Amino acid sequence: MSSLSDLKVRVRSLFPGLLLAITIAVAARFLSDHYAAPVMLFALLIGMAFNFMADQERTSEGVVFASKSLLRLGIVLLGARITLGDITSIGTSGLITVAGLMALTIGFGFICAKLFSRGWRFAILTGGAVAICGASAALALAAVIPANDKTERNVLFTVVAVTTLSTIAMIIYPVLFGLAGLNDAQSGFLIGATVHDVAQVVGAGYSISTEAGDMATIVKLLRVTLLPVVLIIVALSTMQRGSGFSQVRLPLFVVGFGVVTIANSMAFIPATVAAAAVNGSSWLLVIAISALGVRTNMKAMLDLGWRHVAVVVVETLFLLGLAWAAISTGIAGV
Repeated sequence: MSSLSDLKVRVRSLFPGLLLAITIAVAARFLSDHYAAPVMLFALLIGMAFNFMADQERTSEGVVFASKSLLRLGIVLLGARITLGDITSIGTSGLITVAGLMALTIGFGFICAKLFSRGWRFAILTGGAVAICGASAALALAAVIPANDKTERNVLFTVVAVTTLSTIAMIIYPVLFGLAGLNDAQSGFLIGATVHDVAQVVGAGYSISTEAGDMATIVKLLRVTLLPVVLIIVALSTMQRGSGFSQVRLPLFVVGFGVVTIANSMAFIPATVAAAAVNGSSWLLVIAISALGVRTNMKAMLDLGWRHVAVVVVETLFLLGLAWAAISTGIAGV
């Protein structure tokens, strides 16, 4: 009976903050559906408008729960989006090229952060978000790196930056690649390899042709598939100094993400269940972003300065340049 009573108390303490985050997420989804703009961006902006509720006793606990626990669950379910069979058509050269582009971009993130006097945590967040899958990657990486007093605002900035740049790329890249005389397969590869968020990849790819859209989606899913590998490397690399390898413990959500991905790849998850999991993941991530928005002070965001912006923009241009070189030289195999 005591455990049931404790559960009721816990639910009551979480409910107001959770309700706030869910309401913001629903509003963001409505606006996104009706105005064709990124749902993550709407969730962030609306959430920031409710920052005054972040420290209120009734809502603070639920908001923190939504921004952390629901985020991790959403990342686990994201694994249901991926099947290894979907990406085999890109070929060995394409697989190696995409993995190489990701590794070089993340590595360049450290150089870029150093040039603009930013820290290594910011380098991992931005480099990973640009190289892998935008906002989802930023959220996942933030959950495995050691946090400090700047982590939350850096995460929010990264999400805003990559979402904005993805939207710009969705509009500009198809026109740019058309003017450059690239064929549909090449354009699709470039879009899938360089645009940050999945939704914008799909929008940009299929605005060119079905072939370009299919190629863009496959390449993008390959980048998402490599997310757990990057998370494991980052988790091992940022463990506390002096702790032995035996003391390293991967976060459960990383293990869960890997398990779901493997299960989906081996067709252990029915298509209807996988579709429901992907939809659930999408909602959970929007709710988590909404809660993070509530916890973010706009003044603190503005105080970050131009160097934060420069890092993400330069990383994005670096990735585009690398991918274009891979296409031009035939390394990508398309």
